[in-house]
Amino acid sequence: MAVQLFERPTRQQPGTGPGQPGRGNRPRERRWRVTERLEERGRPSRSLVVALVLACLSLITLDSATGEDSPVEPVRRVVGEVFGPVEVGAAAVVRPFVAVPDWFRTHGDLRGDIGELEAENARLRAEVNSADYDRNRLAEYDGLTAAAGDLGYSLVPARVVGLGPAQSFSSTVTIDAGSQSGLRPDMTVLNNDGLVGRVVRVTRTTATVLLIVDPDSVVGGRVGSSMELGSVRGRGQLGSTGRLDLELIDESDVPRQDDAVVTWGSEGGAPYVSGVPIGRVTAVYSSLRETAQRAVIEPYVDFAALDVVGVVVPSGTASDRAVIEADGSVR
Repeated sequence: MAVQLFERPTRQQPGTGPGQPGRGNRPRERRWRVTERLEERGRPSRSLVVALVLACLSLITLDSATGEDSPVEPVRRVVGEVFGPVEVGAAAVVRPFVAVPDWFRTHGDLRGDIGELEAENARLRAEVNSADYDRNRLAEYDGLTAAAGDLGYSLVPARVVGLGPAQSFSSTVTIDAGSQSGLRPDMTVLNNDGLVGRVVRVTRTTATVLLIVDPDSVVGGRVGSSMELGSVRGRGQLGSTGRLDLELIDESDVPRQDDAVVTWGSEGGAPYVSGVPIGRVTAVYSSLRETAQRAVIEPYVDFAALDVVGVVVPSGTASDRAVIEADGSVR
């Protein structure tokens, strides 16, 4: 075994050098490196390390090759029975402390989930509450498409956004379509039930519609069963009690109850196109002061519940919105 030595020169006292009197020369000190010797003594030999490695490899190979019949299995079972309860107990003790961060994360996630569920419930409630409204509006749009095909006119769809008197008329509505949509005064307005009125004023984005129930409104009407002509005037009443008066030109003709009345039509289709349903006859009477026959008409349109309407426009009209063509297609 090699041992490293070092020499440290000793300090010479005065007068002790060669040829000088004194107590004589001291031999140089030599010291062993004690720490290195201790490390050499505590370190296992190489042969022992190699033997342990080979033994471990042999045991691993034998255990993997024999499977359940491994000679290590009884030892493994005993170790599991001994240390298993200890591991379970240690896990039970440590689990509350380890679960604290997870609790905070889970609590935050649950609060987020609750917020999302509340938002989803609010959205579903809104959909349920508006389902009837959306269904009715869809039915009105479908009715406009059918009306365009039945009557043979192109329609610009619009929504009623205001109700009330305008200008010198008492029964008008405002719709959300104007000149940009291709509208101009004296155009016929209808919905999926029948005649609504005519356009009397137009702005860039809105239009004012005079309803046929207005007292100043006069519409040329035709009785469907006899094709007799007359004038339909409004009474100024909205809702289910609103009625129209039909004055026939031929005093000898008496319309029957439930006869349908449609528009006579104006020259050039303005302000009213022909063939649009107005209402049905509910009563007939004769005026003592006048020679004409009069009939009471119940309008097909519920003027107290107007929403979606269509404005009759020439085919090919340029518009900022979709136009329902006469064949029922949408352009």
